[in-house]
Amino acid sequence: MTPNDVRPAKPVPVVAPWARPFWDAAREGRLILQHCEDCDRVIHYPRMVCPHCSSTKLDWRAASGRGTIYSFTVVQSNAPSAFAGDVPYVVAVIRLAEGVQMLSNIVECDHDELFCDQEVEVVFEHLDEEFTLPKFRPVR
Repeated sequence: MTPNDVRPAKPVPVVAPWARPFWDAAREGRLILQHCEDCDRVIHYPRMVCPHCSSTKLDWRAASGRGTIYSFTVVQSNAPSAFAGDVPYVVAVIRLAEGVQMLSNIVECDHDELFCDQEVEVVFEHLDEEFTLPKFRPVR
C-alpha cells in the first residue's frame, strides 16, 4: 500500500433490535442462539418470529461454541476494499453442534490443512467497544 492509497473502514454489523442479545453476548465472549419455546428448535440468524412455526415465543440459550466446517473458501485476492489487507483469509459455513449454520471466518490455522467436517470452536475478535465477532478455529 502506498501513502496515497486510502482503504475504506471495514463495515460493522447493522444490528436489528431482535438481534441485540446476540451481539451483547458476543461482546462478553459468549455465543448464544435463539430458541423457539413452541417448537423447541434452535434458530440462527436472529429473527422476530420462528421460521419453523411462526411463534413469537423466542428466547436465548447458550451455545456450545463447537461445530464442524460445512463448506469454506480461502480468499486469495480481493479487489481494492477494506478487506484487501486481510488476504488470504477463510470464509466458512460452520454447522454448529446445535444444528444451525453460521457464516464466519476460520482463524488461527494453516489454510492448507482445512477440510470439510473438521471440528472447530468459537473464538472472539474484539473490534471496538460495541462489536466483538464470533470466529472459529480448528479444535486442537
